[in-house]
Amino acid sequence: MIKPVILCVDDEVVLLKSLEIELQAAFGDTYLYEFAESADEAMEIIDELTDEAVPILMIVSDWLMPGMKGDEFLIYIHKKYPNIVKVMLTGQADEEAIERAEKYANLYNCLHKPWNSQELIETIRSALAKL
Repeated sequence: MIKPVILCVDDEVVLLKSLEIELQAAFGDTYLYEFAESADEAMEIIDELTDEAVPILMIVSDWLMPGMKGDEFLIYIHKKYPNIVKVMLTGQADEEAIERAEKYANLYNCLHKPWNSQELIETIRSALAKL
């Protein structure tokens, strides 16, 4: 059976590693976890997973990344894959970017860095429960 995916996107590798540890501790082997260091890399992963018919349940994305900003990335993804749940995890997003993501990407939630582990896991758990 193919496990569904949670994709994390952040240009800081140490934060991706922290997310991996927290997701693994909270959800174990229930999901596959994919990690990308940019929006472009994430889009390649999404295309590959889609080609292989692997369901992508959620994207947790940073906002401030080189190349494409998180709100632009999530809006792009929403247009192609509207059923993927989108969460922004950021220390630097401006209010306009968050509002754009809420309006045009159906952003589920925006959490601020440094994040609270319990809040992050509860956000993910509640979002997945609605699927």
